[in-house]
Amino acid sequence: MADTSWMARFGARLVTNGYAILPIGPGTKKPGRFQRGGWSDYPEWNRHAERPTTEVEVATWATWPDCGIGIVGGAVAAVDIDIAADADLALQIEALARARLGDTPALRIGRAPKRMLVYRTAAPFRGIKRHPLEVLCLGQQFLAYADHPDTGAPYVWPDEGLADLDISDLPEITAEAAAAFLDEAYAILPEALRQRGLRSAAPATLLRNHGQIGTLPAIRSALDWLPNDELDYDSWMRIGMALKGALGDEGGEVFATWSAQAAKDVPATTARAWASFKPDRIGAGTIYHLAMERGWQPVAALRLDGSLDPDGPHPAADLLARLEGSAPTVADPENPAFSLTIPDGLVGELTGYMLATARRPQPLLSLGASLCAIGALMGRRYRTTSNLRSNLYVVGIADSGSGKNHAREIINEVFFEAGLAHHLGGNKIASGAGLLTALHRQPAILFQIDEFGMFLSAAADRKRSPRHITEILDNMTELFTTAGGIFLGAEYANRDGTNERRDINQPCLCVYGTTTPLHFWGALQGANVVDGSLARFLILPSDEDYPDENLAVGIRQAPPALIQALQLVANGGGAVKGNLTGKTADQNTAVSPMTVPMSDAARVRFADLSDALTEELRAAAGTAFTAILARIGENALKLALIVAVGRDPVRPEIDIAVADWAIGFVRHYARRTMEAVERHVADTETEAHLKRLKEIVRAAGPKGITKSEITRASQWLKSRDRDEILLTLIESGDITTGMRGSSTKQAMVYRMARWGG
Repeated sequence: MADTSWMARFGARLVTNGYAILPIGPGTKKPGRFQRGGWSDYPEWNRHAERPTTEVEVATWATWPDCGIGIVGGAVAAVDIDIAADADLALQIEALARARLGDTPALRIGRAPKRMLVYRTAAPFRGIKRHPLEVLCLGQQFLAYADHPDTGAPYVWPDEGLADLDISDLPEITAEAAAAFLDEAYAILPEALRQRGLRSAAPATLLRNHGQIGTLPAIRSALDWLPNDELDYDSWMRIGMALKGALGDEGGEVFATWSAQAAKDVPATTARAWASFKPDRIGAGTIYHLAMERGWQPVAALRLDGSLDPDGPHPAADLLARLEGSAPTVADPENPAFSLTIPDGLVGELTGYMLATARRPQPLLSLGASLCAIGALMGRRYRTTSNLRSNLYVVGIADSGSGKNHAREIINEVFFEAGLAHHLGGNKIASGAGLLTALHRQPAILFQIDEFGMFLSAAADRKRSPRHITEILDNMTELFTTAGGIFLGAEYANRDGTNERRDINQPCLCVYGTTTPLHFWGALQGANVVDGSLARFLILPSDEDYPDENLAVGIRQAPPALIQALQLVANGGGAVKGNLTGKTADQNTAVSPMTVPMSDAARVRFADLSDALTEELRAAAGTAFTAILARIGENALKLALIVAVGRDPVRPEIDIAVADWAIGFVRHYARRTMEAVERHVADTETEAHLKRLKEIVRAAGPKGITKSEITRASQWLKSRDRDEILLTLIESGDITTGMRGSSTKQAMVYRMARWGG
């Protein structure tokens, strides 16, 4: 039962004690997720390595049936003594670890005499392996509370378990001390336990389906560079699995011949192992990559991909034709093609003025800025029937020099000309208190922030940024949900009466930020996705960083009709009089916003959206995307409200046309955001490196990219790390290998799997 699972019993205590934890699927040693009534792998588990586990995550995982608990390496390291046949030797290694690394109270036993000792790290370091000994750390995890998959019995903590030990109670070790211990311990192992092997690129938990088929000549050529020189069992199994994935049953003889190179080969054992192999995630790419790293250069005549008919058409011919514009795109009924349209009314007029006066027009970014500007002017004037307001957070993303600053300049100009400058906040937000002071002075306000990625990097970094900076994002998160009520200010020590609590009645904070892709996605961590702070933003990435330059632009003058329309919206369509007009509106003003009705057809459309999102949320339970999905309906309704008021500030109505536009717009860019999160957002250095390298391969397109080109583009990586990441991406099925060049000179290239081999 979920209420008696290991996670329900110990998860919260472990987090309180300072450990980062993971859900473990029942009967396994792997991180897992419970979705749609069943357990599945959790490939993105390593995002938890460098951030605290949240209360929301623990509460969610505690509801999953029979959920075990894993500990994420990084802040802690675990000495794994994987010796099963010699209890005295296992105890001797344990004693050596205690003598060299510290007498830790955290001893875990799964299947005795194997054992594990847990330590605290002075700084996270990569795991170190001297089979059968290993120090697990960054990028790895180990089980703390679960049933052992072999014995079925719980893991045992003979002295004290981690649920009873604060992380500060553990002895502290360094990478150097761990390596020195392993060297000393390895020296006392008998020769029979010392094994040699090919480096494994990544934990098996990172691997997914992979179906690359090889050709017999290419595999034989590559194997010449991978001799079975008394390799360890894991490497022997890896090559065998890869051979079966590459050649199918026809590879049995190849494996037998290769395995027989070792003196310890037992043909009957080799045959039984071959029969047991069921590869679903490993194939020719692994063998080719390992051979290349050892100097193999395939000759031009070799065909690497056995799934291709050498005399047939290219398997990606249709896709390549579409990319070249020679074939129509096939429609996808579940994800209809999105075409950006600019709404009519004031939103369209303001956007059109921005585009007409821009040297490099940016339609999407101009539209986002217009929605934010009008949303701020509408603040405390209009609401939906569900009391939703027009407060928006929008981020426009484009490269430097793309013209992304123009929209902000236009908003400043027209607000000043319309006498509405009091709705503009400063160019920077210096602190959380400063943000609240501005809102206290003008509760409906627009902040336009350049270099938003740098701002977000500081505001989201709770480890290194001062509290007055991180409070900005905290306040923004709370203000987003209190626009229809009262925001209660912080309480301070107040002996002289000068620091009283400041409450804000129906605050309408709008934020429009611009940034570059590198700064924005580099600033985010998985925690920002999970806790919902990212989901509150509409992320609008420009599809054209450098549009054609409009050299005819010159001195500009805003149309009088545009200025009058902005004033009309700011005055609530003229329907509201008295002390709420002009610059006198503050937190003490009585607020009675106009309720904007919705047509029956629009109401049905939003109800259908709610039903669809509920199903998507259930399907995405336990992932980082639920927060983004949960905000789609709210953001769509906000946009519909702004467009409706812009069309008719006096008698606005959200009709079916407005509803369809808003839903389609938010749906599309939420999907783009989730794709970008998957591609860019990382919580650990290892994960960040993997995603950046993957983007380098992706950018090369269908022609692929050679190893030397990858090296030049990723000089920030060590050679060993680069090789490991490439092998991980191959075995995960994300990239494949192939050949590029003429009939006389060819080079091996890496491609995204979607481009074909």
